[in-house]
Amino acid sequence: MHRAVVPVATMLAIQVMVSLSVLSLSVMMPAVAADLEIDPKLVGVFTAIIYGVAAVMALAAAEPIVRLGAVRICQAALLMAAVGLAVNALAMVAATVIAVIFIGAAQGPINPASAHVLAQRVPRQWFGMVFSLKQTGVPIGFALAGLIFPALLSMMGWRGASLVAAGAAVVAALVVELLRPSLDAVVTAGKPSVGIWRSVHFVFAHRALRVLGLSAIVYVVAQHTFTFYLVTYLYEHCGLSIAQAGFLLSLSQVFGTAVRLLSGGIGDRLPRMQLLGWTGIGMTAGCIATGLLQPDTPFWLIALVVVGYGSVVISWNGTSQAEFAHLAPPGEAAAVASVQTALAFSGAVIGPPIFAAIAAFASYRMAFFAVASLVLAAAVWQIAAARAPSYRPS
Repeated sequence: MHRAVVPVATMLAIQVMVSLSVLSLSVMMPAVAADLEIDPKLVGVFTAIIYGVAAVMALAAAEPIVRLGAVRICQAALLMAAVGLAVNALAMVAATVIAVIFIGAAQGPINPASAHVLAQRVPRQWFGMVFSLKQTGVPIGFALAGLIFPALLSMMGWRGASLVAAGAAVVAALVVELLRPSLDAVVTAGKPSVGIWRSVHFVFAHRALRVLGLSAIVYVVAQHTFTFYLVTYLYEHCGLSIAQAGFLLSLSQVFGTAVRLLSGGIGDRLPRMQLLGWTGIGMTAGCIATGLLQPDTPFWLIALVVVGYGSVVISWNGTSQAEFAHLAPPGEAAAVASVQTALAFSGAVIGPPIFAAIAAFASYRMAFFAVASLVLAAAVWQIAAARAPSYRPS
């Protein structure tokens, strides 16, 4: 495991920076919407654009990762995030659309690149813990976004905050260059890519991966409707300030980081699909409880519900990625991870806009209840599949 320390730390840091960039617009959306005179619920459309681009880029990145090096692709991703954040500071609706396209392009290659590096450096019996550790970069990045951007908003406005974040992404890309030669010298020695469509066929022909991949779509719907709508929901529906809502989002990410690591460790000892199914049961309960919040709900109860739901809803992805890497053919971790990432991100494409539509035409409560019903179905499916005789747990 000592050989994995630097690769894991590098991939974790990159994940933090990209995740912070992805959530930046969501945290700043009330202020951005007021300046641009748009509906704050458009954050769902912007989120769909981010993850639609990310899904395509995840599939497209599989071959360049092997050919050019995983860390080099991560550097390119960081620079795309920087461009997106800088363009967002132009304070035009069209510029914001362009910005989210660049941020989506930055998000896409990170998971496949990480899988390519870590699968060759980490013992298989530690996949659950290590992939979950790398994925803590998502809640850490989101937590930092929830803390940093409200503070920057008060000091320099949302345009200044966007430029500061853009500069941080550029610095991260330059720092990573110090580690790139040693990491990419190892991973680029592998065999050429077998082609992404072969990996797509492999995933859908493999019963366990098919169940995991399709369930990931649903779990991401829950995860991203929580993450990207929480600040707006608590601000509009529950009457909290942006700072209060951002604090609760950050707190949920902090607790979720611990739960994610716990889930990864358990997944190295128990069947991961069964663990993911029971995680979905917990997500269902949290989603329903969040939808039941009212404007007169005490702050302490809002915090308890939000942090509890957030801790569970972000805990599953590292476990899912670890199982995909475990079941991938030798040398094809990046390609199989690209498929898993594209499937998961497709949930982020369809979920937030549908959630926004239900919230706009019915209510936030009905939107949360709709998500809960989908998660429950996916959870039961995974529990049943894990108990089937044909399933061989990792």
